[in-house]
Amino acid sequence: MATIKEIAAKAGYSPATVSRLLNNDPSLSTTAETRQKIMAVADELGYWRNHRRQKNRKQLRLALLYRISGKEQLQDEYFAFLRKAIIKEAKAEGIVLQSFQRIDDLIEAAAAFNGFVGVGADKVTQKKLAALHEKLPAGVFIDINPAPRLFDSVKPNLELTIQDALQKLVAAGYQRIGFIGGEGLNLNNIQQKDAREIAFREFTSLQGIKEAPVFIGGQFNVSTGYQLGKRVIDQVGDHLPDAFIVASDTLSVGVLQAFNEAGVMVPRDTAVISINNSEVANYVSPPLSSYNINQETLSRMALGLVRDLIKYPSRPHVHLQVNTDLVIRKSFIS
Repeated sequence: MATIKEIAAKAGYSPATVSRLLNNDPSLSTTAETRQKIMAVADELGYWRNHRRQKNRKQLRLALLYRISGKEQLQDEYFAFLRKAIIKEAKAEGIVLQSFQRIDDLIEAAAAFNGFVGVGADKVTQKKLAALHEKLPAGVFIDINPAPRLFDSVKPNLELTIQDALQKLVAAGYQRIGFIGGEGLNLNNIQQKDAREIAFREFTSLQGIKEAPVFIGGQFNVSTGYQLGKRVIDQVGDHLPDAFIVASDTLSVGVLQAFNEAGVMVPRDTAVISINNSEVANYVSPPLSSYNINQETLSRMALGLVRDLIKYPSRPHVHLQVNTDLVIRKSFIS
């Protein structure tokens, strides 16, 4: 059976340092390199196998890096429900979870945690993310990953979602298909394109869809959807696409408001397929056909990846995707 002394001798550190690290001493300050080396040696010598019961009795402490503002959360309930799902899954697994909104605050408190789960990453820099990795390398981002070389991630498979939506629309006889979406991640002060927009442009080209107008702008909220809906009416007039794929339910709510004001009837004049399947999808007029993103699955898999990173800190990073499924309502019926 591997002992602390044996691990310390092979790793080249004092038994006291090894003991404090393996027992998650929050007052211990070490570099990521030191942590990774000790953990790798402990794994090599079978420490985890021999101490599984003792280890499992220790309560895992994780941080939730939740970089979603209160205003954004109210406007896009997807993130509010995702946060609730993470807290619920953590509680079910007996994990102590503490929320942080600022990366600097988490970096300062990193010694008190075994790892973290991140939600949202707008307007962060690689420098800050590298500093976080130095202090707390066991991190998993949900939905979007601003640093895939540093942290694991679990995401809904939005590329496959867009491809599936296009296939369903084409199979239903729609030939002119538009896309309405928001802006992607802002990283290092550079505005990125959203994955749904990229996928739409790629798959419409591959499928030979000649009329595939794209309308992009702003955050994923109702106000942006309303403005984009008005832009659609102003720019295409009577030549409205047969159908639209809208990147989120909150955008769809605004789009439907703009369409209703202009006398555009959904699905009579144009069909709408949305993404998220949030509660609001049931209550707008008409109710939205929307792709369901299983947030409980995202949360559970993220917590599993954090555990695995803590146990195997030197393993390659993993990026998982979770499929979505279309819930049919009145805005599009296949």
